[in-house]
Amino acid sequence: MNLDAMIDERRPEWDRLDALARRKRLTGPETDEFVHLYRSASADLADIKTSVGRTAAGDYVSNILATARLKLTGAPDNVARQIPRFFARQLPAALYRIRWLTLVIAAVFIGIVALVGWWAQQDPAYMAALGDEADLKQYAEEDFVAYYSEHAEGVFAGMVWSNNAWIAAQAIMFGITGIWPVYVIMQNATGLGVSAAVMNWFGHGDDFLLFILPHGLLEMTCIFVAGAAGMRIFWAWIAPGARTRAAALAAEGRALATVVVGLVFALALSGIVEGFVTRQPWPHAVKIGIGAVALGIFLFYMLFFGRRATALGETGDLSEYEAGTPRLVAG
Repeated sequence: MNLDAMIDERRPEWDRLDALARRKRLTGPETDEFVHLYRSASADLADIKTSVGRTAAGDYVSNILATARLKLTGAPDNVARQIPRFFARQLPAALYRIRWLTLVIAAVFIGIVALVGWWAQQDPAYMAALGDEADLKQYAEEDFVAYYSEHAEGVFAGMVWSNNAWIAAQAIMFGITGIWPVYVIMQNATGLGVSAAVMNWFGHGDDFLLFILPHGLLEMTCIFVAGAAGMRIFWAWIAPGARTRAAALAAEGRALATVVVGLVFALALSGIVEGFVTRQPWPHAVKIGIGAVALGIFLFYMLFFGRRATALGETGDLSEYEAGTPRLVAG
């Protein structure tokens, strides 16, 4: 083997492979060229090592191939780069994808609350079955409002945050059942409807709304989002499309699991409002306004940043390097 002649002939291809390996993005034709050059250089390196052993030219080709291999197989991003991408692109894209289903669930939830509240008040026997009249009256006149100030502000905020975050996580994690998200929505809607009926029965329906709305605007929106994410996972199992059920579930599960992280932060904000704002003797317009601002921040993040991230091709799923190269299917 004439090594010098081989170097003269192959050096331009090696240099081209090195240049392509160092580029951030490749076009379609460049990708084909890159794969071809990688295979050719690998064969060259094998010939060099087999014929003459270790040489400077062989080390040079080996280093180029190592760089090219990272391009092919991928390397995890630095954490400092992953975190901004997660919050700027992955999370809002995952939220944006379920915006319409979230709206449907919100409408159904409000409808159930109104229906249960109206129906319960039409049946005195049912109202009597809820408990002793004196206890119900105390609940309506004292306990409902007192609930928001019976614990220290920070403790109460932490309690409601952890409880709501756990409910949201369950709705997503057990979404594959198709039952648990529905159960969570129905249970919360029915409970609120009965509570509204009791409050209104004793003439305190206004207190129900005035003390629920400041924190409830964002809190319940988060539950709607969790329910939508859970049902989306269930639907990926029912109708996977061209993908296998396993692949569809894996993709949707990874994408929508990011929603759990987002809701943890959103529910923390809701918990702060419930713990530090709802109990205050401020004008109700001020407290509800603060709750509306908190909801507005979440919706702006979900819709504005989500739309922009989706336009860039984000789905909320992990990158190919993080999740592994998917199997290509026709259709």
